[in-house]
Amino acid sequence: MTADVFISLRQRLPSLRKTEKRIATFVLDNPGVVAGCTITELASLCETSQASVARFCQAVGYSGYKEFRLALVSASSREEAAREHFRVADADIDPEDSAFDVVNKVAYQEVRAVEETARGLDLEALDAIVAAISAASRIDIIGAGSSGLTGQDLHQKLHRFGLTTYFWVDAHLALTSVALSSPTSVAIGISHSGLTVETYQALEIARAAGATTVAITNFPDSPLAELADHVLTTSARETPLRSGATASRIAQMALVDFLVVRLLQSQLDRAATSLRRTYEAVQPHRLSVNHHPSTSTDPAP
Repeated sequence: MTADVFISLRQRLPSLRKTEKRIATFVLDNPGVVAGCTITELASLCETSQASVARFCQAVGYSGYKEFRLALVSASSREEAAREHFRVADADIDPEDSAFDVVNKVAYQEVRAVEETARGLDLEALDAIVAAISAASRIDIIGAGSSGLTGQDLHQKLHRFGLTTYFWVDAHLALTSVALSSPTSVAIGISHSGLTVETYQALEIARAAGATTVAITNFPDSPLAELADHVLTTSARETPLRSGATASRIAQMALVDFLVVRLLQSQLDRAATSLRRTYEAVQPHRLSVNHHPSTSTDPAP
């Protein structure tokens, strides 16, 4: 699967040079305008040279402006079709939006986050991570804030498979845990930005101990990704009213499910037994379907 041009631009934006970043921002803000521009016209609009535009195209993964522009037209068509499906004119939430607008825009953003994450997923990396987890003596999962919620979800799912997994809410406990890593360990760091200090430090310690390191992040050129042996990249778009809390979390949760289901395929018999036993363990703690809250017989005051 290959990521579309909008995904490539958003993911590479933090690592671009100043001029390249200006071009990328203009393209993201004005895709319809750029789709009809020659390289000379785009250079003029961005107050730069044709050579800078050509270098920008190569920096974001295209051979030249012609290939970049064709990719932009294709991605714009998909974007327009998706917006028509969700009946939204644009994806950004405005303070004056109605409840109908908010619901449709959030649904649009979250569905797009999952679709684009799936489209751009490195399937070889996914299978390499599954193989490493299957053979691991221990698995440490690290994440802070909303990425910590993803980490907890991955931890409980792997734990139900009968795997030895650790997730710590306290950053210091996470650091002491990964310090016990070995070459048979796996450490998974989750950070939307790839810039979270505690997550980076934990992965760094695990790597030094010989563990296989995995990064789940939105930015493949981030420090966390550069530190990891394997990278799974999300494709989430955050807006000022929803930064770091919704689309990124939904994309991360989708990645967790991709990973867990692929792992389930490779360990079907073992996992089925573990899942059955863990399911049965909590059944006595569920209410009967025929249960009704007792009605008070106390007289009315």
